[in-house]
Amino acid sequence: MEKHNDPNLRFNKLSQQEMGLVQPVPVPSTQTRGQWSSKLEFLLAVAGQIVGLGNVWRFPYLCYKNGGGVFFIPYVLFLFTCGIPLFLLETSLGQYTTQGSITCWRKIFPLFEGLGYGSQVVVLYSGIYYIIILAWAFFYLFSSFSSELPWASCRNSWNTATCMEFDRRVVGHLNWTVAGNATSPVREFWERRVLNLTDSPNKLGSVRWELALCLLLSWILCYFCVWKGVKSTGKVVYFTATFPYLMLVVLLVRGLTLPGAIDGIKFYLYPDPARLTDPQVWMDAGTQILFSYAICLGCLTALGSYNKYNNNCYKDCVYLCLLNSGTSFVAGFAIFSVLGFMAHEQGTDISTVAESGPGLAFIAYPRAVAMMPLPQLWAILFFIMIILLGLDSEFVALESLMTAISDMNPSFFLVGHRRKILLIIISAGSFFIGLVMVTEGGLYIFQLFDYYACSGMTLLLFAILQSVCISWVYGELARPTPSVA
Repeated sequence: MEKHNDPNLRFNKLSQQEMGLVQPVPVPSTQTRGQWSSKLEFLLAVAGQIVGLGNVWRFPYLCYKNGGGVFFIPYVLFLFTCGIPLFLLETSLGQYTTQGSITCWRKIFPLFEGLGYGSQVVVLYSGIYYIIILAWAFFYLFSSFSSELPWASCRNSWNTATCMEFDRRVVGHLNWTVAGNATSPVREFWERRVLNLTDSPNKLGSVRWELALCLLLSWILCYFCVWKGVKSTGKVVYFTATFPYLMLVVLLVRGLTLPGAIDGIKFYLYPDPARLTDPQVWMDAGTQILFSYAICLGCLTALGSYNKYNNNCYKDCVYLCLLNSGTSFVAGFAIFSVLGFMAHEQGTDISTVAESGPGLAFIAYPRAVAMMPLPQLWAILFFIMIILLGLDSEFVALESLMTAISDMNPSFFLVGHRRKILLIIISAGSFFIGLVMVTEGGLYIFQLFDYYACSGMTLLLFAILQSVCISWVYGELARPTPSVA
């Protein structure tokens, strides 16, 4: 048999060129499906998806909680053994098949198509609860446009008799007046003004209509970010993916100039080698990689599917992963420099003011900016950053869901008005479900979604299954049998 007529040799040559994917798949036309106008749009869209709130309010807290600087040992290990390989796998899978996260499995190995459906269920759940954070942030942003920040004093209608302000009677310091049942004005603003939180998850109470309007605004913005597919998404990310970095730099510079900032940074990075023996440290590192890199959600597959077929996605993935981890590291300086300032002014330990998740964004950091000169300015900048970080992650996830559904029946959904109708149905349905989380007991529902809908165990299971499918099942079935001369 001649060399150029040997199908096995031709097959092996193709597999060498396509980054380990060993079965050629027909490339559909992109005239109706669409493509990124430039490679920069793809890079910014992926950056907007993976660089989000987890970089700002989750990674710095995990770092200080799990041994400071030594946390980088398991984090970097998981980055290079799990994060980058899985990131490349999903991106190249979408680019190779030019399909969304459901139909790509139909082309690769139909038996594993359930992975695609499962990932989109997680994306839907995540999108419903994640956008609630934007509603809260919009509420705080609008509240920041006042002569005095409403969470800076106890002279408001929602404050209780146990509310205690920062005591300015001691020259040069702001001391916290401690009492047995004392509460801070920032916590009362969060629990009584924003949420009007009930005392039990069994009591949902009534809808907080101000939050509902903020939620509606968030969904309207998301809708118009993706209503024309990658044509609109690719343009919006030029702003939403870059402007948060400007805000982060401004807040970082401001934080580093505050008294006590060095103490906060030391607290953030001080190494505790003994913590490496704790399995929880390693679990937190692996979970953070899966969470912050949006792995196993199908978003990377959807975004990669709009690339050109011969795009060098390997180099893109390495750069994007390093950008994501670098942003998390730098965000820690911006956050803990401000927390160090707050601890310094209150004369307390940093561990008493350091929080994670919503506690950092809506209690700890607002309390800190209330103690700065020009507090309204820093509050506005901070919440704009939070909104943009959450917004691009949200609408890119929505685009991923739209891509997955549209690719299942492209002849029907790729017609412009039908795709927009589908988008309206998904957005409206998600909005009405999300109203449950803006009730007076909605925070409890939010926490349930946060813990179970997109937990580390769910993502870990998807990661294992798709790795087995691509690397072992599909690879073995597609491996050519050597020809006999």
